[in-house]
Amino acid sequence: MNPNEQKLFQLIKKDPYISQQKLAEALGLSRSSVANLISGLMKRGYIRGKAYVLNEKKDIICIGGANVDRKFYADESLQLGTSNPVTTTQNAGGVARNIAENLGRLDMDTKLLTVSGIDKDWDFIAEVSEPYMNLENITQFTEASTGSYTAVLDSSGDLVYGLADMDIFELMTPEWLHIHMPVLLQAKCILADLNCPKDTLDFLSQFAGYHQIPLILITVSAPKMARLPEDLDGVTWVITNKAESEAYFDSGFSTRDLAAKWLESGVSNVIITNGKDGAVIGAGPDDIHHVSAVKTEEIVDVTGAGDAFSAAVVFAWLQGNGPGDIAWTGVVNATKTLLSPYTVRPELTASQLQKDLEELS
Repeated sequence: MNPNEQKLFQLIKKDPYISQQKLAEALGLSRSSVANLISGLMKRGYIRGKAYVLNEKKDIICIGGANVDRKFYADESLQLGTSNPVTTTQNAGGVARNIAENLGRLDMDTKLLTVSGIDKDWDFIAEVSEPYMNLENITQFTEASTGSYTAVLDSSGDLVYGLADMDIFELMTPEWLHIHMPVLLQAKCILADLNCPKDTLDFLSQFAGYHQIPLILITVSAPKMARLPEDLDGVTWVITNKAESEAYFDSGFSTRDLAAKWLESGVSNVIITNGKDGAVIGAGPDDIHHVSAVKTEEIVDVTGAGDAFSAAVVFAWLQGNGPGDIAWTGVVNATKTLLSPYTVRPELTASQLQKDLEELS
């Protein structure tokens, strides 16, 4: 907003029913100039409706991957160069989409921003996702295919190969985001995964910092750490793991030291998972805590556990919990997802998560 728009916005914020004449007098402008300013702010999503009602910030906007997850479970030990008997499942997946579903099941208002093809794979994703998130801002392309991820898991449930067809997500450009500016402006917070191109994440960092909207970045793999914004000062949370953090800062550091490095880089809060060694959460140089993992005798499926962790962290943070409770909520939801054959466990609700927290405490 320019200076006149900023002054106008603040006057309307104080009194949504203020007349255009009073606005003109306060700003030293003509009524027609004020009318043009108001029209511009309405078109850009800053205000809406009669009486200049300010657009409420309410949705968690999840930006990033939404794809079909195909999983091949080996019935026996995998052998290279020959046929292996498997059991196959298909689910809606994608980091941003999975987190949005977790949050939707936890009764959070969630909106997904992503891109897809016009195909049966997207129809499948939409049918599964619609009960838990708002899909009205999806952009579909005729010349591209909906993303897909194929996981090959061994007989113990551990990931052996992950095959990603994610080229379509390169279409999530800053120009694409500009189309959705009104949506971004009314966000409670913005969550983006690193399937987004680097230019898009740079734009989001600057946008969130300028508009004081919390920005949460979810890392997805070591190679994609290079997509992180150049300036991390506008980032409220980074949710990552130790291997990805080592890829960004170099290896040889403890998890606690890596958390300190994230905070030194400008990030306000960070949480780093490290498998069976639990997680480290940092909210400041003198506010770094370790949370232990929950020991489990059997893991059914690792797919989706990281997304469940991230969603629970966001949920607990928005509830106003402290760092230790935030990290523990993430650990518990991830643990319960590891024990489920589903990418997003179907029994998840806010009340069930509370029961899980009490059970595992």
